[in-house]
Amino acid sequence: MNILFLVEFAGEAPAAAILGLITGIIFGVSAQRSRFCLRAATVEFARARMGDKVAVWFLTFSTALVWVQGASLLGLMHPADARMMAVPGSWSGAILGGLLFGAGMVLARGCSGRLLVLASTGNLRSVVSGLIFAVVAQMSLSGWLAPLRDRLAALWITGGGRNLNLLTAAGLPEWGGFALGLVFAALALVLAQRNHISPQRLIFGAGVGFAIAVGWVATYALSQVAFEPVQIESATFTGPSAHTLMFFLDRSAVLEFDIGLIPGVVIGAFAAAIGSGEFKFQGFEDEANMRRAMTGAALMGFGGMLAGGCAIGAGVTGGSIFAGTAWLALLSMWIGAMATDFLVDQRQPRLA
Repeated sequence: MNILFLVEFAGEAPAAAILGLITGIIFGVSAQRSRFCLRAATVEFARARMGDKVAVWFLTFSTALVWVQGASLLGLMHPADARMMAVPGSWSGAILGGLLFGAGMVLARGCSGRLLVLASTGNLRSVVSGLIFAVVAQMSLSGWLAPLRDRLAALWITGGGRNLNLLTAAGLPEWGGFALGLVFAALALVLAQRNHISPQRLIFGAGVGFAIAVGWVATYALSQVAFEPVQIESATFTGPSAHTLMFFLDRSAVLEFDIGLIPGVVIGAFAAAIGSGEFKFQGFEDEANMRRAMTGAALMGFGGMLAGGCAIGAGVTGGSIFAGTAWLALLSMWIGAMATDFLVDQRQPRLA
């Protein structure tokens, strides 16, 4: 796509929203068809299984590394210019927020990105949970919960006024991230073969990682031709969910990448569900499940904003540029999810 032509035709802000829309559609289609889900992968891993869900998550993560680091080597984007790298990161936020987010996604039975995809396929449980997630995220960004988030995030921050680049800190060459991505991809393919995952699901799983690279490259390209400063970013669902909610509630809100991303995911996942015959309305099974999902959504809303990103935003998007706090947040999400699964779900049959 010719970014300059798009800017001249639509304007800078609409162009950013269109790029977000395209990124979201790719993500939505790929996530729906591959059933990509960090929550499912962590639960599977917590129960000592390296099954198809772990394999798909690993494939997505490794694909994002390969595409994004490859784009960096080709000069199509510069990770150092990404907002996530250009501002201080919060170690305390990554740990505390990651733990809360991990616990929340197990209770809600899906991370924020997965809830958005499921909601687009007719899952009304995810619609309710997604709305609660967005409201709490907005409260954590600029509402009643913002002071608490700020205090917790300020407990321990990165030095030098920037986030930590793990590749630089480890003394690895520029191609080190790309090579590491290839190693992870090889391991993912071994897991996929052992679990007899179909080629189609593998392609769509890799498509989720590709969507992350599309977002990074597109916003970087836009920043090179736009007159106004452009935030270099990619797919994430904590901030964008809050921004999209406010866009429809506040007439003074402006178009940006985030505003196109969320509708794009909805359109892509909806189209994929209709095309595969998987669209189906579903509701809560009972009151207990509703309380559980609502609690989990609230924890994810606050935890994701505190951690600097959700399972996608920190776990894959931030991880693909080797942002130190993103990798720590991802690790904390795995720990929080596994602990919650053990304490809540694995023990439940024995308590019954």
